Amino acid sequence: MSKSGGRWYTSLFVQLLVAVVAGVLIGHFWPSLGAQLKPVGDGFIRLIKMIIAPLIFCVVVTGIAAVGDIKAVGRIGFKAILYFEIVTTFALVFGLLIANVFRPGSGLDIDPATLDPAAVDKKTNGGHLPSIGDFLLHTIPDSVVNAFAENQLLQVLVFAVFFGVALAAIGRERAPLVLGFVDQVQQIIFKVMGWIMRVAPLGAFGAMAFIIGQYGISTLGTYAKLIAACYGAGVLFVLILALISRFYAGVSIWRFLRYAREEFLLALGTASTESVMPRIMTKLTDAGCSRAATGLVVPTGYSFNLDGATIYLSICTVFLAQAFGVDMSIGQQLLAVGILMLTSKGMAGVPGSSFLALSATAAAIGAFPVAGVALLLGADRLMDSMRVFVNLLGNCVATFVVAKSEKQLDREKMLAALEKPVKVE
Repeated sequence: MSKSGGRWYTSLFVQLLVAVVAGVLIGHFWPSLGAQLKPVGDGFIRLIKMIIAPLIFCVVVTGIAAVGDIKAVGRIGFKAILYFEIVTTFALVFGLLIANVFRPGSGLDIDPATLDPAAVDKKTNGGHLPSIGDFLLHTIPDSVVNAFAENQLLQVLVFAVFFGVALAAIGRERAPLVLGFVDQVQQIIFKVMGWIMRVAPLGAFGAMAFIIGQYGISTLGTYAKLIAACYGAGVLFVLILALISRFYAGVSIWRFLRYAREEFLLALGTASTESVMPRIMTKLTDAGCSRAATGLVVPTGYSFNLDGATIYLSICTVFLAQAFGVDMSIGQQLLAVGILMLTSKGMAGVPGSSFLALSATAAAIGAFPVAGVALLLGADRLMDSMRVFVNLLGNCVATFVVAKSEKQLDREKMLAALEKPVKVE
């Protein structure tokens, strides 16, 4: 029971935990029923996506207007990108190190003749990752309306930055109605978000039942070494993030995880970081990060700071080579890092992006057949929990780090948020 007087079963965390466990049980014992519950999870995520674009716009515009310093906004963006590049590159190298030490693919001795060359194309619907030039060009909306209508978050972010900077440049005093309107829309969106979160346990239940029903727990045995390597790497990387957060930003990761436990459990249950983007942005601002830092770092990080995904990609690259009995040279592994540094930046929002990135890497280094990527089709969804958790935590730590570097982290507010009991909603 919380201090607010609510009973334990009214806690969103408890409801989510029960929903996730129920989803696993349904998916395991009644897999056909679990597979049919996919629309329940998808429906909740669609409700969340409905409010993400306008929320990003409002948070970024009001955040920039509150800062009022255009140069500070530029510094936040630059520091965020620099931090993302350093951390994701380290994550790639870290994944290679783990794969070389634990050798998850050794002993499999896969015969290339047994592979289905078309399997990956079926999974990705014949898609491809955009080039760096295309990816950067795509961040600029050809129409503001289309950016919102198609939920292109980076495009919405770019427009919001221009809008917020222009508003700051002409002065809040000259456009009070505009700023007031944006702020009021933001409050309305927060109210809608509160309503949507009431059905979050239902969404987590449907998503988890589908994942287990469709892919099965039995897959764990087949890919045990790979799964252990990926999850072990994820745990070690979280410890590294904890050190960065503690010694640079002065934020305890463990207290933050307790503070944002509902968001992290919901992300794990739905296998989606997008499902918690609005809530995690609110939690970060309530924990002392400025609205400008939160609004710029979090949406950008969803495309540029996929720490969990990059660890997974580097481990899988070495795993596939080992599965075919190939020992990749240092040069090949460094080449793989360079390619993954580029391909991983265009992954967000692309169906089957991990398979496309691995296929491009396989084609470039030539260490194993491109068709070998199909070996991961059965295990990919089982890695979602690691990727989602590390991706989300990595973006939270990035927000604290950038906010601290810009002196936009209110330490008293942060300590008050992280040390008080979590309220029941």
